Amino acid sequence: MATVSLKSADGKWVMASAILASSMAFIDGTALNVVLPALQKNLNATGADLFWILNAYLLMLASLILIGGSLGDKLGRKKMFIAGIVIFILGSALCGISTSILLLIAFRLIQGLGGAFMIPGSLALISSSIDPKERGKAIGTWSAVTTLVTMGGPILGGALADAGLWRYIFFINVPIGIAALAVLLTRVKEVPSKDTDKTIDIWGAVTICLGLALLTFGFLRIPALGVYHWQSLSSLVMGMAFLAAFIVIELRGHHPMMPMSLFANPTFSGANLLTLFLYAGLGAGMLFLSLNLVQVQGYTQLQSGLTFLPFTIMMISIARFAGGLADKHGPRLLLICGPAAAGLGLLILSFVKQTAGPSDYWTTFLPGVIVFGLGMSFTVAPLTTAVMTSVADNYSGTASGVNNAMTRIANVFANAVFGALAVVFFTGALQKEISGLKLSQPQQQEIINAGVNLGNAKIPAGVNENEKPRVEKAFHQSFIHAYSNVMRISAGLTFLAALSAAIFIRNEKKKL
Repeated sequence: MATVSLKSADGKWVMASAILASSMAFIDGTALNVVLPALQKNLNATGADLFWILNAYLLMLASLILIGGSLGDKLGRKKMFIAGIVIFILGSALCGISTSILLLIAFRLIQGLGGAFMIPGSLALISSSIDPKERGKAIGTWSAVTTLVTMGGPILGGALADAGLWRYIFFINVPIGIAALAVLLTRVKEVPSKDTDKTIDIWGAVTICLGLALLTFGFLRIPALGVYHWQSLSSLVMGMAFLAAFIVIELRGHHPMMPMSLFANPTFSGANLLTLFLYAGLGAGMLFLSLNLVQVQGYTQLQSGLTFLPFTIMMISIARFAGGLADKHGPRLLLICGPAAAGLGLLILSFVKQTAGPSDYWTTFLPGVIVFGLGMSFTVAPLTTAVMTSVADNYSGTASGVNNAMTRIANVFANAVFGALAVVFFTGALQKEISGLKLSQPQQQEIINAGVNLGNAKIPAGVNENEKPRVEKAFHQSFIHAYSNVMRISAGLTFLAALSAAIFIRNEKKKL
């Protein structure tokens, strides 16, 4: 199929299908962060359970998204795109009817499998279908609209959670997915594959899946068992070994799912390194901000979702414009300044302590949200443009898969590492906070043990009524201490993203 103009009917249908399908995955991610407190209470989940609910999806997605992109290049992007949407719809419906944490985690794995085929397919379809002169603008449009829907996720999630309807966060994917399928089947043509090699890199998929799973498990066991316990240490060591094996397989294999030759281009390498740092900081920062607002600052889940509204407005206003700037002048300067501004926003947010609730939002959280949102608005579209224009068209699915894999891997490790760190920070601060209270040693230990639930920690039944308010205050102060540390580390990661752009990103559009 020849490329089409963004303004043509065919171009608009391609964009519609890509945006609808991508929106499912992005709504699911942001809305789920907001409903976690309600979900935790309804299903009696621990803090570690919450991170596994997030990581089960991200783990499967990160493990298989590379092969999802590669299959699209080899077997047809539309075909793989449709398969991913169908699986994602099925996984979403099953998540919505889950009656236990274990079932929800299992069905999130199915969602992740669908996402692995669906997410790289959306950008690959745009890159291979839209006229090269308009790809930056097309990607900017995709970024703006999907971000609008994405950032609407917290508002929708908050409203549903406050109404006791958190399950509809999953059910809402069903009609969106059906609409995307209808457009694809009736209005979008298949893009013929130029790759005659149909061999699938099974061993590559197996090794990266095992590597990521073991590393994530190891990090999640550290708060409970310590870093030197055999479960934690052996999982981390074996995880690193499998990732090393994956790299060897990709270097030596004849049919790699992640061709190492792509990384010969410094822009492609730098953009993916930037992605890794940026989205690790973004994922951890947004998760702990959402938990802080609801569990400590007294926001309802709807109010928590509404705090991201300025971010949404800026993304709508700026992302398409930023994509056009990247087309005209190159992405380098935008990819230095954007992440640096985002890091400054996270740093500002890290200094917010206990507030009086939503009435204080305008002078506490809003300044950081605005600076952070401004940085991300000038980053998202140029980053995607840099990735997709640094490789030849026949590698567009693989390139999208690699970059999306970096995003999901960043989120997996952010949730695992920051989840472990947050518990360590929380319990360490809690020990100091309760040391001066009139509590027996067993009561103190019970309170410390409750720290695994972070902001949802409950006061043990045996605590004296006079001491309960002070214990509650200790929980809040300890969570704010953990939140502040996590936000500052997240800011540091986004500054590293800006540094990566300064070192590696070039404005020339070199095709491999």
